[in-house]
Amino acid sequence: MQQRTEPPPVRPPARFRVEGMNCQGCVRNVTAAAQGVAGVAQVETDLEGGTAMVHWQPEARPDADGVQKAIRQAGYAVRALPPEPGPTPTVFRISGMTCNNCAAKVRKAAASVSAVARAHTEVEPGTLTIEWRSAAVPAPEAVAAAVCAAGYGAVLAAPAEETRTAPRRLSGWSFNVVVGGAALLLLLAGEWGLHAGREPWFQWLAFGLGLAVQVLCGGRFYRGAWRQLKVGKSNMDTLVALGSTTAFAYSAWGLFTGAREHLYFMEAVGIISLISLGHWMEGRVSARAADALRALMNLAPDTARRLDADGRETAVPLATLQAGDRVLLKPGDRVPVDGRVCEGGASVDESMLTGESLPVEKAPGAALYAGTLNQTGRLVMEVTATGEATALAQIIAVVQRAQNSRADIQRLADRVSSVFVPVVVLIALGTAVWWGLYHDTASAFARGLMGWLWSVSLPTAPLAAAVVHATAVLIVACPCAMGLATPAAIMAGANAAAKRGILIRDGQALERSGAITAVVFDKTGTLTTGRLSVVAWEDRQRAPDGFPSIQAVAAAMAGPSNHPLSRAVAEAVSNPDPAFTVALKDWREIRGRGVEAGVAAGANVRTEPAILRFGALGWLEENGVADATAERFAAKWSDDGATVAGLAWGNRLLGLVALRDELKPAAAAVVRGLRAQGQQVHLITGDNRRTARAIARLAGLDPEHVLAEVRPEKKAAIIRQLQAGGARVAFVGDGINDAPALEQADLGIAVSQASDVAREAADIILLRSDIEAVPQALGLARATLRTIKQNLFWAFFYNAAAIPLAALGFLSPLLCAAAMGLSDLMVIGNALRLLRWKERTVTVKAS
Repeated sequence: MQQRTEPPPVRPPARFRVEGMNCQGCVRNVTAAAQGVAGVAQVETDLEGGTAMVHWQPEARPDADGVQKAIRQAGYAVRALPPEPGPTPTVFRISGMTCNNCAAKVRKAAASVSAVARAHTEVEPGTLTIEWRSAAVPAPEAVAAAVCAAGYGAVLAAPAEETRTAPRRLSGWSFNVVVGGAALLLLLAGEWGLHAGREPWFQWLAFGLGLAVQVLCGGRFYRGAWRQLKVGKSNMDTLVALGSTTAFAYSAWGLFTGAREHLYFMEAVGIISLISLGHWMEGRVSARAADALRALMNLAPDTARRLDADGRETAVPLATLQAGDRVLLKPGDRVPVDGRVCEGGASVDESMLTGESLPVEKAPGAALYAGTLNQTGRLVMEVTATGEATALAQIIAVVQRAQNSRADIQRLADRVSSVFVPVVVLIALGTAVWWGLYHDTASAFARGLMGWLWSVSLPTAPLAAAVVHATAVLIVACPCAMGLATPAAIMAGANAAAKRGILIRDGQALERSGAITAVVFDKTGTLTTGRLSVVAWEDRQRAPDGFPSIQAVAAAMAGPSNHPLSRAVAEAVSNPDPAFTVALKDWREIRGRGVEAGVAAGANVRTEPAILRFGALGWLEENGVADATAERFAAKWSDDGATVAGLAWGNRLLGLVALRDELKPAAAAVVRGLRAQGQQVHLITGDNRRTARAIARLAGLDPEHVLAEVRPEKKAAIIRQLQAGGARVAFVGDGINDAPALEQADLGIAVSQASDVAREAADIILLRSDIEAVPQALGLARATLRTIKQNLFWAFFYNAAAIPLAALGFLSPLLCAAAMGLSDLMVIGNALRLLRWKERTVTVKAS
């Protein structure tokens, strides 16, 4: 298993309203109950305010439901409160950030500050937005210092600038494109159209236009190069500044000395103009890669229709909504925050969150998520979460983190990029020396290659040849292409996945997905629907005198448990025997086994010093319950894919119940699809072997790949065994009790619901509970990894081929400037193909 290097995600504390706390003894009880939940690091209880704040351990998966259950079992009413708002994001104006490669360096520098939760950069407006950790003190000075140490300027944006406005028509790269492009067209017309390149009037005009472009358009490159130089670094701005300055300075020297030869003002203007055009196009094209994220950010409306106690409707900003408020939704309205339906019914489009195209019918009690669209009907919702606590905000945070993440494969490009510019400068110096001092030899060598390559016009003067070819080397080299190879593909892949309801944690998850050889499915709630139903009872009639029906006893035992089997039994017995008034005492749940309790004295049945147990037959046998006649019932229903549980009083078996969890309709097709991709598919379950094999048979799994009677805490150990045998394992679970296995696996895939996004222990999260997206998620992740490798190959190949050609005189500075911009577009364009990705090998359909 590869170790993740990314720090644990930010875990904001959970807040609860606790009713019934009247003294310090109550405070101690509530604190002790909450601290008994796995993953809780600290509990802060406020007696006066009636609240409890739970802080989570760094590596733990927050379990707010478990905390509420523990506090209720301690005898107190409790409900979740929205998290306290964290520090307001801080916006910086960044100078010297000219491309996406620069943006990545700025993000990396900002993220190195411990108080920073997330950093987001935008090249065209030149901004850096910092989201602070909820428990941290904002440290804008530290962020500014880190960014400056990376070679960029950072100043706090004015409050008016923090609200993003439309950019001015002529600003940034668009200004360079218009002004520089106009100057370049004039020079091209004069030199190529009028053939006035050696005319004094045209040379002075070219000097004026070139000087204007150097000052007005080239200033952005010069400032960026100077900032990098001050911190002992270099980047693409360094190469552009050196190349354009060399061409302009040589031409100015020739003009003022009266040299009657070709001058290179047009090339100096073309270098800045064409590279600016490349950056402008790069920004436009890169914006497409972020379309899904931008669409998510724009989903939530700015206002909501809040209803007061008298039912009057008032339009209010979202920031004023609180948990418990009632909001009116009319047909066509976007859901403003998370909530649940109080009144009405409607069809809601949740496709932007889940990727599911079919609308979802909502009735009272159903959950609603911010950003989804009410298509039909009138709904009244009660607000349950606002701001950063909504599922939409959490999804946006996951996508942003994936886009800003780095893959291990990028380390090679980083190592090359760190020395790239100095090496290119040395090559350019060597080129200048060769063409300047050994002009005849260099010219002869170049002419000898023209028969193999193509014919070019070489400068006849040694100094001119040295300047032109050295400038070409400086301009054609492109460190940006290598820097963009990985982040461009990750951004496009993460957005393509988000459109399908698939959230990818980071670039490392993409890399691990490419090496997966085995996929392990948890059964309940993943390969099956997770909705157990009782299909048969068998009453053994061996209870003590006065005992009611086994259905009533089983329902009473199962009632306090949240296990799917227990819930199914409790719901199946809707009207328990009213004569059953036995009070249970010392009730407890043995994870993965069952529940047990004693019977309190004074009940209307004859009590015995025996324990009631309800759970797995193997567990009952371990506790001395043996009944050979039960085998027939268990075998019959186990072979039919049902789970059989028993109810026992001491060592006497009172009865049996069979529960069946239906296989998901697409399960067999998903297994076939994964096998077609070359994966081994395994099933892991706590059911007995007969039941597990029956489910496996329906899903098309090989019997030898079925792992049965595995307790929840042993799933991670099973994953380790598979890994020890050489397999690279992806584990697919429902994210409820599968966190250890999801973490242990090389790739964890959580089949979840949108409301469970915050409970993240996986590398890939499927926002739908359907598993059709599993082959799609793995296929898209592998396609993204393949695109990263292609980008890196072409970036290295481009520089490896272009630099020698420029040094040998086969590429002019003007052509080099165009090629430099095109190299970035090639990398980004290749990444954008992921937005149109479709699984070609397997079409997964429900059978």
